[in-house]
Amino acid sequence: MSSFTRYASGVLGWNLAVVAWGSYVRATGSGAGCGAHWPLCNGEVIPRAAPVSTAIEFTHRASSGAGLFLIVILVVWAFLRFPRHHAALKAAVAAGVLIVMEALIGASLVLFGWVGQSTSPARGGVMVLHLVTTFLLLGAVALCASLGDGPGKLELRGHGVMLPVMAVALGATLVAGLTGAVAALGDTLYPARSLVDGLRQELGPGTPALLRLRLFHPFAAVGAAIAILAAARLALRGLLDEPARGRAMAVIALTGVELVLGPINVALLAPVWLQIVHLAVADLTWVTLVLLAASILSPARSEAWRVETAELPREGWRLR
Repeated sequence: MSSFTRYASGVLGWNLAVVAWGSYVRATGSGAGCGAHWPLCNGEVIPRAAPVSTAIEFTHRASSGAGLFLIVILVVWAFLRFPRHHAALKAAVAAGVLIVMEALIGASLVLFGWVGQSTSPARGGVMVLHLVTTFLLLGAVALCASLGDGPGKLELRGHGVMLPVMAVALGATLVAGLTGAVAALGDTLYPARSLVDGLRQELGPGTPALLRLRLFHPFAAVGAAIAILAAARLALRGLLDEPARGRAMAVIALTGVELVLGPINVALLAPVWLQIVHLAVADLTWVTLVLLAASILSPARSEAWRVETAELPREGWRLR
């Protein structure tokens, strides 16, 4: 493993931790801890004698800023190391653009007051955009780590049915993630005292749109799980090497964990610690799925993934 790949893996780990801490900021309502100030915190570079909410928000800002710095180094290193056509360089550039978008989204949440206990409808839309950007950022950094030691090319041809199946799995996971962001925001702003109270909130007259949208997350999560398991099963039936098979098995295991965590999260009325664990496993599932897709789309696997389309009805999607 090259030093670039090790560094990209470290950047990925850092950003996963930043995302987890960000969920703690949201779940505890600490997003307004620095007031309506950005990038300063309550008008100071480093707040002194700060309350807990300010310390939580400032820590998130500081770690996010460090993540931005780390990705800038990743982009510069990629330009120095790879030719222009290399996929790892393209992934690094994408990560650079996405981390800037993340910073701007975070700034807009603060400057427009869409933090703390704000119930503005615009907050839900921005949170969805925030989640999508975060997933794409994690995926781009993961691709940097995965492709840094390879030929630097992803082959989109010669994979038969595997390509659309994987595309559906990735898209369904993204939808499940964004509906999860809406559900988590609803849990923060409209905490339920019991399961019956939660259902009454969601189905009663005059229910806020944010709570009605929360109902879609379980269905999106189950749909994503089905798509992921189908893609992983098809991948395992192909001629993958051991690292790729390990990724397929890992994504199956992580999906199973998510299917268990979801109902527990609902039954326990979404405690903060479980919200963080739920999001962390969702992030790991997404990253592992992206890495599995990279394994499948590598040029070395292209020929192995050719499907005998004439035999599909008889052979049950057999791959050669």
